[in-house]
Amino acid sequence: MYQITSRLQPDFEMICGNFKGKDIVSLDQFAVADLDKLFTVTRQMKRIAENNEPSRLLEGLLVGLLFFEPSSRTFSSFAAAVKRLGGQTIEMQNPEAFSSVSKGETFEDTIQVMEAYTNAIVLRHRFSGAAEQAARAANFVPVINAGDGNNEHPTQTLLDMYTLHERFGRLDNLTGLLAGDALNSRTIHSLLRGLSLYENNTMYVLSPRQLQLSRDDFVSLQDRGIRLIEIHREQDIPHDCDFWYWTRVQKERFASAEEYRRAQSEIVVASPALLETYAKKDMILMDPLPRVESVDPAVDADERAVYLRSQIRNGVYTRMALLALVLGRI
Repeated sequence: MYQITSRLQPDFEMICGNFKGKDIVSLDQFAVADLDKLFTVTRQMKRIAENNEPSRLLEGLLVGLLFFEPSSRTFSSFAAAVKRLGGQTIEMQNPEAFSSVSKGETFEDTIQVMEAYTNAIVLRHRFSGAAEQAARAANFVPVINAGDGNNEHPTQTLLDMYTLHERFGRLDNLTGLLAGDALNSRTIHSLLRGLSLYENNTMYVLSPRQLQLSRDDFVSLQDRGIRLIEIHREQDIPHDCDFWYWTRVQKERFASAEEYRRAQSEIVVASPALLETYAKKDMILMDPLPRVESVDPAVDADERAVYLRSQIRNGVYTRMALLALVLGRI
């Protein structure tokens, strides 16, 4: 069985305005100017996709989708992004069961084999630090982190931030409510990193005490300049949030079913009544999905709920933009 070295010391390369050939491992690689550039290209990609315009931008290129952990949206949206731009994919889901990994092939060898066949690798893995380890193993092609354990999910955050920017026209001076499994949610971790790049953002984090941010993460994020306020009861939800960001309890991170059930029983569910009581009329409700007893399906009809509308579609557009930039076609 191969090994992943968890929590490697970061040595990834900053974007600094030039995406070409760069590994995309963490939101910490991005500056505000890099996000501005990505969002400009994302708007171009949105036009291509919405108008079903044929594109040859990635023609002749192969992107490897290497997913060691289940995925619906991230896997499908990366595949759609490549094919919308005329590229092709090599797709490997659950390689531990259906590849030479099952025979004992090391993680590094798996990465180097995939890079021999492709122009970029998109990696999803259940272990924190896997994306950075893959980037170190790959000598010739960029690696894009599609989620590594409970660490980060940078491309989800790029689409989330684009969704917020599209709605509010800014990413500073925002008040948000992030709810659910703050301890294990890589999407919460990455979003807080991203929003910390902008001034005067206040984020309320609603979770049971056993699922609150780790103290290291809380202190580290506060030091970046973002204002964090941890709350644990529905009654403490503020009425002035610009957006809500709801997440599920990460069942796969728990040691036992009983431990998971206890945590799940303390989660606040986003319901029509909750929105009626605490939400502004012009806010938006986001969810990285899948939703598992986190958002009541009755909320779907509320126009403020964007998780199955603009948010999920923006995943394709931002990933189209990122791939075009990283592969040097823009």
